Amino acid sequence: MSVKEIFETMDYGTAPENASEALAWIVDQGGQFGHFIDGAFTDPGAGFDSKNPATGDVLATLTQATDADVTRAVAAARKAQPKWAALGGHGRARVLYAIARLLQKHSRLFAVLETLDNGKPIRESRDIDVPLAQRHFYYHAGMAQLMDSELPGRAALGVCGQIVPWNFPLLMLAWKIAPALAMGNTVVLKPAEYTSLTALLFADICMQAGVPKGVVNIVTGYGDVGEMIVNADVDKIAFTGSTAVGRRIRQATAGTGKSLTLELGGKSPYIVFDDADLDSAVEGLVDAIWFNQGQVCCAGSRLLVQEPVADAFYTKLRARMDKLRIGNPLDKSIDVGAIVDPAQLDAITAMVDANSAGHMHQAAVDMPTNGSFFPPTLITGLHPADTLMQEEIFGPVLVATTFRTPTEAVEVANNTRYGLAASVWSENINLALDVAPKLAAGVVWVNGTNMFDAAAGFGGVRDSGFGREGGWEGLGAYTKDVSPHKPLKPVSPNTGKGGPEGLDRTAKLYIGGKQTRPDSGYSAPSYAKNGTLIGHVPQANRKDVRNAVEAAIAAKGWAKTTGHLRAQILYYLAENLSARREGFADALNAAQGGKGGTKEVDAAISCLFTYAAWADKFDGQAHGVPIRGVALAMKEPVGIIGALCPDAPPLLGLVSCMAPAIAMGNRVILAASEPYPLIATDFYQLLDTSDVPAGVVNILTGPHGDMAGALATHMGVDAVWSFSASDLSAEIETGAATNLKRTWVNHGMGRDWFGSAGAGKAFLEAATEVKNIWIPYGE
Repeated sequence: MSVKEIFETMDYGTAPENASEALAWIVDQGGQFGHFIDGAFTDPGAGFDSKNPATGDVLATLTQATDADVTRAVAAARKAQPKWAALGGHGRARVLYAIARLLQKHSRLFAVLETLDNGKPIRESRDIDVPLAQRHFYYHAGMAQLMDSELPGRAALGVCGQIVPWNFPLLMLAWKIAPALAMGNTVVLKPAEYTSLTALLFADICMQAGVPKGVVNIVTGYGDVGEMIVNADVDKIAFTGSTAVGRRIRQATAGTGKSLTLELGGKSPYIVFDDADLDSAVEGLVDAIWFNQGQVCCAGSRLLVQEPVADAFYTKLRARMDKLRIGNPLDKSIDVGAIVDPAQLDAITAMVDANSAGHMHQAAVDMPTNGSFFPPTLITGLHPADTLMQEEIFGPVLVATTFRTPTEAVEVANNTRYGLAASVWSENINLALDVAPKLAAGVVWVNGTNMFDAAAGFGGVRDSGFGREGGWEGLGAYTKDVSPHKPLKPVSPNTGKGGPEGLDRTAKLYIGGKQTRPDSGYSAPSYAKNGTLIGHVPQANRKDVRNAVEAAIAAKGWAKTTGHLRAQILYYLAENLSARREGFADALNAAQGGKGGTKEVDAAISCLFTYAAWADKFDGQAHGVPIRGVALAMKEPVGIIGALCPDAPPLLGLVSCMAPAIAMGNRVILAASEPYPLIATDFYQLLDTSDVPAGVVNILTGPHGDMAGALATHMGVDAVWSFSASDLSAEIETGAATNLKRTWVNHGMGRDWFGSAGAGKAFLEAATEVKNIWIPYGE
């Protein structure tokens, strides 16, 4: 077509990218790849083909890792880790900076190879994936430099096993490797079997950058290789992928002491209000769902449009869909590329074909006759409970429904088991900023979508996993507290015989602001250190846990109170505890023996003051992201936290679990000290007189083992902490896989509740989620 004809017809011309350099690199490697272990490539072994999804052509043959390969990679990482950590922040920063510079120098090679291997349009690889990968290494070079001064008392975890998906192969690698290396860890990474080539090119870059041997190791293969890494001798697992696999990893790592972060699936709402700029919202939606062929965990795959503008919006959207260009991903004028593999194409097709609800429109575009392609698809008129509105399709398929009011929009948006991301479109910033904090999502974009940066943490809640990638909040998952911890020794309850001195005392549970009898109908005697019967303590069971959760759910308004109000109530609790200082001290001395009761009461009062002080001061941040706008990192309460309190000290341990949680707006279910439970039943008398709303604090007594499983598996509980002397870590972490709730368990190790380890930011961080709200501004 001549230039004159192009101007007359306004047709797109082709703009093919030359793939010869990328193909030559593959040929230079012999077209076959081994693993990258201990600073060198292994000889190629038996394996599988990596294909170009746009053509079906074989690009290279990769090696299937064995147990022996994974063991060797982990051993190399283990051997290299102490020296890498000892290199210091500045030494590691220099290496990360060198990696970033080499990624820039070879940016086009990475972009073309990524497109060949993955099928995404070259303009996305070139303009988004590769620059963001570079950004992560530059950013975390700075984090390495600042680690000693800004993260005192933290150290590297050790060896990190990392498993990344096929939708953003290089970018996910950067998200995982950059922070791990910055903090002094070494890594064993498994790329997805469909898309391993840029990871292997990155290994080549590591050699050029002078990364010490064993610091970065890359093994290739199918999903069973990931399972090998999960079961290997590593200190952390970082996984990005499907929720189903993430749940299995949570179960496999339960009780092992391995740190775990999961960035999983999503069904993200894209909310368009009637005052939105509809044309801008349509363009944003193209990026939200047809970016990377919809193979994006945070894709805006669930469109919610306010009824007055729904028809007009759908009309504009269908017209825009019909102008999308689908074809050769190496063509720079292409909008939508190829699905990563025929197996994924079949999965998408099957889900769409099985749907009979709503009205489907598929883009009226020319479809390639070869390769794995699926047309951009819109299905309107669905109900929120329809299968396609609930299940992740992971393809270029947009499903839609309508809403009437902002309240309904929030309810429909949150009507999902996922909680990864959301987009809100409105010209009324007050409306947008009213809705954004109400959405169950780790990231919310206002009048935009798919905005990412290394400075702003990314991650979800609910079945979208836990942990954050990037930013200050992402570093915690790659470091550990260096405070010494000693193995816990269970405290045996006092024994005795005979009747009580004076009137018999029968305590009750404390649920929903009331003293209630246990559902089990059982109580157990509680004795003083001298063998005197103090009273009888109720034995809580699963039904009592359920009742406590229901009471906590009913108290959801606590999360909306101000930090100032929560601080005042904590101060009031401290005041009332101080007024009964002698009585609590005597009770503690009688139960535990000795004369340490006064010290413990004073420490509990100080703890209440500490978290009252933090209640309105544990602030978020405005991240410096590269847009004309801000990304607000907001600290939000986790929700309902179940806590198994330490056996000793019984009062200070209970307060140390309760105070940070409610200071941050959470509601708690506290399982009191097993050997000294009556201290907790004395404490709830203070709650009654200190203006603590009903249901905010619930106290159960009885064996921790009877309550741990019920708390861990309850779908209404958002997190479980365990400081129990009974090592229930494995049971809790296994049960937590039910709804992928957060856990903080002790693995049988103790904590100095009177020292710095007994209070501070670790508790506040465990009591909060970080939600990043991106707000562009200007015309």
